[in-house]
Amino acid sequence: MMGKLADLARRAVSSVAHSHPQTSASTSISSSCFRYYSSVTTTSPPPNNKLFVGGLSLSVDEKSLLDAFSSYGEVTEVRILYDKETGRSRGFGFVHFSKEDEATCARDAMDGKAFFGRPLRITFALDKVRGAPVVVPRVRNSENAPVPERLNLFKSV
Repeated sequence: MMGKLADLARRAVSSVAHSHPQTSASTSISSSCFRYYSSVTTTSPPPNNKLFVGGLSLSVDEKSLLDAFSSYGEVTEVRILYDKETGRSRGFGFVHFSKEDEATCARDAMDGKAFFGRPLRITFALDKVRGAPVVVPRVRNSENAPVPERLNLFKSV
C-alpha cells in the first residue's frame, strides 16, 4: 500500500513539474504543497436508476413527488428524508425508477425546474458505502481558478 502511495506521489510531483514551466524538474517539492483532487472529471456519478432530488420545499410530500416524476417512467419508490427531532423535511429525497433510461430522462427534464416554488437539484444518487469514505468529485470552473483558503489541506512552508 505504501509503495503505491509513494508511486502516486512521484507521479504527482512529475506532473506538477511538467505542467508549470517555472518549476524545473530538479526543484525539490515537499509533500506539504500537495492538495488532494479527485482524478474523476465527470460532473455526476455514473447513471443508475436512483435519483437524488435536492432543493425540496418543506410542503412537498411523497405523493406530490411521485406525481411529478411518474410522467417520465415507472417510479418504484419515493423517499423524502425527515429530521428525527422536529419531523420536518430535510429538503431532499430519492426517487427510484424501474429503468436507468427513465431516470436519465427525468433528471434531464426536471433538473433546475421550479417545483413548489423552488428549483430542484437532481443528480444520480451515490451508493451508500458503510465504513468507507465516499470521494465525491469536486467540480471547478477552470484549471486556474483560485482555491478558497478553507480548502487548502496542506500549506507550503
